[in-house]
Amino acid sequence: MSTKTKRGGASVAMLAAVLLALLALAAGSALYMWRRIGAVDIGTDGVIALVLGVGVSLALGIGLMRLVYFSSRRGYDDNVD
Repeated sequence: MSTKTKRGGASVAMLAAVLLALLALAAGSALYMWRRIGAVDIGTDGVIALVLGVGVSLALGIGLMRLVYFSSRRGYDDNVD
């Protein structure tokens, strides 16, 4: 195993560790805020906004992923100038 491979593996491991630490920090902050806020009632308008927001986000994500696959399969990504 060359030093280049070892170094690359170490940098990938370091990146993974940093990303996991950031994920843990975000999850911990969310849990803290959730417990701190307590029980909150969401009205009908809030539920409608939440459902529409999730639906639009999913539709956008699915649509963009379909465009990526379409572009990749048709070869549009092969000609990079």
